[in-house]
Amino acid sequence: MKVRPEYDGTEIVEVDIPKPGPTEVLIRNKCVSICGTDVHIFDWDPWAQGRIKTPLIYGHEFAGEIVEVGSAVTSVKVGDQVSGECHIVDNRCEMCQSGRAHICDNVEIFGVDRTGIFAEYCCIPAFNVWVNDPTLPPEFCSVQDPLGNAVHTVFSTNVSGQSVAILGAGPIGLMATAVCKVCGASEIYVVEGNNKYRAKLARKVGAYKTFLASEQDVEKEILERTNGAGVDVVLEMSGNAHAFNTGLRILKKGGHFAILGVYKEPIPIDITDMVVFKGITMVGITGRHMFKTWQITKNLLNIPSLCEDLSTIITHNMPFEDFKKGMEIMRSGQSGKVVLSLE
Repeated sequence: MKVRPEYDGTEIVEVDIPKPGPTEVLIRNKCVSICGTDVHIFDWDPWAQGRIKTPLIYGHEFAGEIVEVGSAVTSVKVGDQVSGECHIVDNRCEMCQSGRAHICDNVEIFGVDRTGIFAEYCCIPAFNVWVNDPTLPPEFCSVQDPLGNAVHTVFSTNVSGQSVAILGAGPIGLMATAVCKVCGASEIYVVEGNNKYRAKLARKVGAYKTFLASEQDVEKEILERTNGAGVDVVLEMSGNAHAFNTGLRILKKGGHFAILGVYKEPIPIDITDMVVFKGITMVGITGRHMFKTWQITKNLLNIPSLCEDLSTIITHNMPFEDFKKGMEIMRSGQSGKVVLSLE
């Protein structure tokens, strides 16, 4: 629980087991995983200061078992192995009614705007529940939220037979690398700032070539490797303004530029030369399509090689009580995905 509005400000506390409302379910968690959003809350950065109200149980990535259902719930049952979509939507606004619930006008996120799931038990709306294949390891099930971010980004275009540059090798960038590989991308270039640990992970899960922007001229090298044309697709996942503009320069004319990164401040870009005259397509990515992305992700998890790559990306699995240790590992950058087990 984030108990104080300051750096760390986090304690493991005892609270009552929640009681599900008529349209909710009670879940006993088997494992949870730490997201970059949770790091922002732990650090109490400007975004967290403007969004989070303490005290708050945070966290939104999990895998568990339903142990109780509300009186009006018929879609799931006790004993189901589940994860959940963290965006709680109103199902009434124009976005929801036009099949775009992932950008609902009144969205709330559990673990951000309301009680989260870093606990032994949690309640979420039955509508948000995703029933898992019970044969999948819980740690794989717990990372479907960020894996869904990667899938949503990659599937914003057709990467089969295309050259792809992924900017940022955090956990979602690594997952996007693995997804691009199984989807048949011809060449996958991954760009990191100066994190050699994550660049090495990227090579393990499918990167054709990795670059460290702190040591290499990324633009020069990628353009040389593509005969001056640039790559067909850029997936921007770093949230770094310099990387964003590098991505525009290394993108081929008529290419596809997908943006998942979130930036601390507005970014100046050369719209005329880099967007208009190059004829590129730019698309912003947020969350996951509800629930199309979940279905695609479920299908991809039937591919053994992707599961092998997920095992590589999940670099740490530790007891839930070691939350702060896990958070420090995440903050150090010397990790892929960190999972906390409650069993």
